[in-house]
Amino acid sequence: MLARHIQYFLAVAEHQGFTKAATALHVSQPALSQQVRQLEESLGAQLFDRSGRKTRLTDAGEVYLRYALRAAQELQEGKRAIHDVGDLSRGTLRIAVTPTFTTYLVGPLVEAFHQRYPNITLNVREVAQEQMEHQLLADELDVGIAFDEVHAQDIETFPLLVETLALVVGQQHPLAGERAIGLEALNGESLILLSKEFATREQIDRYCNQHGIRPRVVMEANVIGALIEVVRRTTLSTLLPAAIARAHPELVAVELGPQRLERTAVLMQRKGVYQSAAARAFMDVAKHVAGA
Repeated sequence: MLARHIQYFLAVAEHQGFTKAATALHVSQPALSQQVRQLEESLGAQLFDRSGRKTRLTDAGEVYLRYALRAAQELQEGKRAIHDVGDLSRGTLRIAVTPTFTTYLVGPLVEAFHQRYPNITLNVREVAQEQMEHQLLADELDVGIAFDEVHAQDIETFPLLVETLALVVGQQHPLAGERAIGLEALNGESLILLSKEFATREQIDRYCNQHGIRPRVVMEANVIGALIEVVRRTTLSTLLPAAIARAHPELVAVELGPQRLERTAVLMQRKGVYQSAAARAFMDVAKHVAGA
């Protein structure tokens, strides 16, 4: 019964009205109003201001909303825990990766996981790290793969791999035959880089500033596939994980030195979250693939 009261309360708060909330819940408005009244009576506080055109939370309602959201999340986790199948004969797993990993890590990782656990359905998303952390905290994801520069306090991380970024060029580029170059050589390059909403771009800009490098950025892209195509077809270069070049034979990774541009990739989960058998198995496979 309590779970229903919480569900109805959250629906009215979300839709700011009983009519829309009742429609969304597929219940009658009188039944919904009665349930909310019962909740208010049991708490001894009015949760909604019903006097205006929109139904708004009172101060007490705002306070209760935080706890109701947390309770609903815990109840949903409990439901998944009950239905978790330890032998991995069925199940669903929601994972997310930051964009650069889709170009070289996701394929081998999903391949290895599917070979071992073909009956587990994977829902794979590509999202920015900030959005990933938000979705983990909201219980919309089970596992994330991003970087160790975590912003949210309630996110737990597990080291996965150390990734080295390099100057990535096409076969026709003058530096395609070089194995390594000094950082100062970047000043003579015309670059196409990921746009500033990417964590990778933030890391590149910080690295260049730290070492007094001022490369000429002539293009930006917010799609890695498009960036790779431009580099492949022109003499523009870019800064990307060296592993991306290894996954594309038409690209060449030229090592930067003497100070490498490195970052640590991590597996992320919400602290204290129920870890399903599928999530545990996925994290084990990810560590194996990343270490291969």
